Amino acid sequence: MRREPDDLYPPIEPYDSGLLDVGEGNLVYWEVCGNPDGKPALVVHGGPGSGCTPRARQYFDPERYRVVLFDQRGCGRSTPHASDPATDLRHNTTHHLVADMERLREHLGITDWLLYGGSWGSTLILAYAQAHPERVTEAVIAAVTTTRRSEIDWLYRGAGQIFPEAWHTFRAAVPEAAGPDEVIAAYARRTESPDPEVRERATAAWCAWEDAVLSLEANPGPAPYSSRPGPAQQALVRICSHYFSHGAWLRENQLIDEAHRLAGIPAALIHGRFDLGGPLITAWELDRAWPEAELTVIDDAGHLGGPATRRAVLAALDRFAK
Repeated sequence: MRREPDDLYPPIEPYDSGLLDVGEGNLVYWEVCGNPDGKPALVVHGGPGSGCTPRARQYFDPERYRVVLFDQRGCGRSTPHASDPATDLRHNTTHHLVADMERLREHLGITDWLLYGGSWGSTLILAYAQAHPERVTEAVIAAVTTTRRSEIDWLYRGAGQIFPEAWHTFRAAVPEAAGPDEVIAAYARRTESPDPEVRERATAAWCAWEDAVLSLEANPGPAPYSSRPGPAQQALVRICSHYFSHGAWLRENQLIDEAHRLAGIPAALIHGRFDLGGPLITAWELDRAWPEAELTVIDDAGHLGGPATRRAVLAALDRFAK
């Protein structure tokens, strides 16, 4: 299907969907759209806890791709939902999500697939690809992160050097945290409080900080975090603070140190020069460690991307479709 260079593909609807039982009482929502006989591709959403969106379908040529989307544990249309404080997150870790992706591949009868995602999605793509390199044909990754503790520390403390007023407010919302290193864990505890007011205040403070970090980017739409519906916002913050307070259950620098496992997998890495949420250094280091990866730096974009980022992602997916 032809399109203009700056345009996404037309909106499409899934031709199949369902809930996959992945164990521990979790049902993961999935959907498939495009060409049933096309090249398989999996969309790995960010957050963690954002859920997949219909817009993500439009990055793929529906005549050439069989596109699979899924909501990671606890968010979107997956159940149980993390907005409910009774939902147990002990079985919601990076390793569980990697296993869910592999179970979904087997459920759909797919031999191997292209992986596309960004931000937290890039961490999960890398973790899956390093665990199952034989199942990955290519990867297209925007806003590259590996969720190292140094990256988490930058996002929830270091960026306060640029936004000191907003960081002071973010820090003050959890006065029980003894020091900066305990702030995320304190938010994680508050999002599990049986008191809805405690959960709501913590969620609002977290989202206000995330929006502040992205506030210098050209974004004509609503605030990326604070504008989300209540349950989706609560699940996102609870899952984010759960993952980040545990360093995503990854060794520091693990995904870059083990990039040699990705040998032979072509990849397009696309990153905004002024991404304050995830500075360019991570994408640059991954590019140097992954010979088959090609890094494209978008000089006029940040974490949310923009027209040039969109063009680069579309071009990579069109190229790999061939």
